[in-house]
Amino acid sequence: MEEKYIASIDLGSSKFGLCVARVIGDDVQIVYYKETPSDGIRASMITNPMKASERLKEAIAEAEKELMIHILQVVVGMPRSEVTQVTASGRIERTNPDEYISAEEVQALKSIALETYPLPNPEKQIMYGAVAQSFSIDDEIQLVESDVVGTLSSALEGNFKVFIGKRGATVSLDKIFNQLGIAIAKKYFLPDVVARTVLSPVEMSSGVALVDVGAGVTSIAIYQGGIMRHYASIPFGGKSITNDIRTECSISDDLAEKIKKRFGACLPGKLASLSEKVLQIRTTEPYKEVPVRYISEVVDCRAREIVSAILYYIQESGLQNSLRSGVVVTGGGAELANFVNLVKEMSGYDVRKGYPRYMFSASVGSGVYSTAATSAIGMVLAAKEDKLPDCVSVPEKPEEPKEEETIEVEVTDETPVPDSLFSPEEMGPAQEEISEKPKEKKTKKVKVPKPKGEKTGFLSIFWNTVENTALKIYDEANKQ
Repeated sequence: MEEKYIASIDLGSSKFGLCVARVIGDDVQIVYYKETPSDGIRASMITNPMKASERLKEAIAEAEKELMIHILQVVVGMPRSEVTQVTASGRIERTNPDEYISAEEVQALKSIALETYPLPNPEKQIMYGAVAQSFSIDDEIQLVESDVVGTLSSALEGNFKVFIGKRGATVSLDKIFNQLGIAIAKKYFLPDVVARTVLSPVEMSSGVALVDVGAGVTSIAIYQGGIMRHYASIPFGGKSITNDIRTECSISDDLAEKIKKRFGACLPGKLASLSEKVLQIRTTEPYKEVPVRYISEVVDCRAREIVSAILYYIQESGLQNSLRSGVVVTGGGAELANFVNLVKEMSGYDVRKGYPRYMFSASVGSGVYSTAATSAIGMVLAAKEDKLPDCVSVPEKPEEPKEEETIEVEVTDETPVPDSLFSPEEMGPAQEEISEKPKEKKTKKVKVPKPKGEKTGFLSIFWNTVENTALKIYDEANKQ
């Protein structure tokens, strides 16, 4: 079965979430997920491509080094802020009404609706995506896509919700990845991708509001009948809470973020003994003392503002009475202590946290199952369904050097007694004694590379051999 890799990057206002998954058939295994601080992004929009590119390059290089791969292309999400929604419609007359309506015809109708919709300002706007709302045939109206496929009709008409965003935002995305030498395999409209990652089919059918609380943007996507019916975004989120703590305590952004994650909580009246604790901030002399309850009051004030805006857009959708499954809160801001309880208290809906559903396995840490990872995980799952090509290349492992085959050689050294430095006349009687002395023999066994075509076994090589190989062996034997 074919194996491929999919890489996704969630470009957030406070962090980049980089995810790499191995896909074999329908099996998805997350092999890498890591969040790194982002830069150059505000309210999910790229404001400084150069800074964003530098941080992104570091994050990608770290992933490539750890996994020993080379990332060739990625899937990314489009900004969630400053998105407007409009209604578009399309109609096709069928040449053969006796044939069943196919899924291809439905997609063709959708393409016609998008291509013919006139953008108010095409130079500055672009379509982020579209969602089919209903279809009509000769005898019925208000059909969903799954019901219209397979019916008979002389004409097919559809209504679509079209989401329009800033063209400059996608241009900046292209600019960044072109500089990095990485292709963008596909850009996803994140609200719909995240919804299919954290919501169950029952929730999407009965009516639910998905609230994604990011650092710079809070988005609201409302589903009913299995279809996204309404979308809205608020241009602030968890980072606004961090900024309030930073301002009130006169500390750095990094320290304020750490205090928010560790001690920040909504509903200060429900902190119990935690509210009696006092933080000692030793950034200056003398150090500051800040009660945890005061931190909670600062957090609660901004959190209530966010929830009020969420409820306003739910009311504006006209679907406030159709949310049988209540509200699902996801994104990094959902981890704020007591935030879910605050939404429940202010709205009266059933509220739960939205974690990635178990549609994959993971060989990395628990962070991949957190609410902050839903966007990155959702894009991987969507890319798998869209059958996108392999996003990485895995370098071939270098072949291990083969051990050179050797043979054992027996070396016999017959070394004659060296000639004397004196003449025979000078040596006198001692000359005869020397000449009668037997030749000295030395035998050693050494290993040498096996010659090509040579048979294995023991060879006997003598000193008087003139072959170069024998001379080399003799030299090595004397050295030993």
